[in-house]
Amino acid sequence: MATVNQTGVSEFLLLGLTDDPALQSLIFSIFLSMYLITILGNLLIILAVSFDSHLHTPMYFFLSNLSFNDICLITSTIPKMLVNILRQDQSITYTGCFFWVCFVLVFGGLDNCLLAVMAYDCYVAICHPLIYTVVMNPHLHVPLVLLSLVISIVHALLHNLMVLRLSFCTDLEIPHFFCELAQIIKLACSDTLINNVLVYLVAGLFAGVPLFGIIFSYIHIVSSVLRMPSSEGKHKAFSTCGSHLSVVSLFYGTGFGVYISSVVTDSSRKSLKQWLQ
Repeated sequence: MATVNQTGVSEFLLLGLTDDPALQSLIFSIFLSMYLITILGNLLIILAVSFDSHLHTPMYFFLSNLSFNDICLITSTIPKMLVNILRQDQSITYTGCFFWVCFVLVFGGLDNCLLAVMAYDCYVAICHPLIYTVVMNPHLHVPLVLLSLVISIVHALLHNLMVLRLSFCTDLEIPHFFCELAQIIKLACSDTLINNVLVYLVAGLFAGVPLFGIIFSYIHIVSSVLRMPSSEGKHKAFSTCGSHLSVVSLFYGTGFGVYISSVVTDSSRKSLKQWLQ
């Protein structure tokens, strides 16, 4: 394949979830419904936390920030996909694609950090209730969110700046419905060793450390709950962390699902191309 300098690349082509035109309307309906339900649900959470004084606690403060970030994350991916289906145009500009990658990395990374902060909040509340108000004092809430945001932005800019140094081939098809970092790196014709090492190294640190923190927190939470003498106390503790644990499972499960679908779709398309050739 011929190599072109990245400054000459005008657009990428998003292949989406399927090539079957008959399924496009179904996919559009499903994703539009998911988008509207997600937006409405998160807005209701934000409004409830804002107007109910009983919910002005650290846990609900972080939850409202997580809900706002989820709105930003889904808005940075789904609307463009829906517009592409309506217009029957899967192309996206070079600049637009890299902005898309940056937004997904920032909001996805911020979700990751906020879930770890919320796990720590649950850990302190259940395992060390006597010092909870001292550790999770009001002056700590905003700095934790801002620190998470700064880390996420640095993480996103690091990857984007490293990708900008690459040169791309004439085959600029992305086997996904949004611009994914790993898929863009695969399209490069120049050496991507540094980029691949950086992806795995930073992903291991940036995703692994918060995930380890969440697992560590819940090991201690479960251990503390099991030692509680009353069933009422156990029920209250599990109900406190149950919603957070559900969000954690949904977030990492969705991320894993997106990765698997990307790998499977990419492999099936390559197999089809080889068979046609």
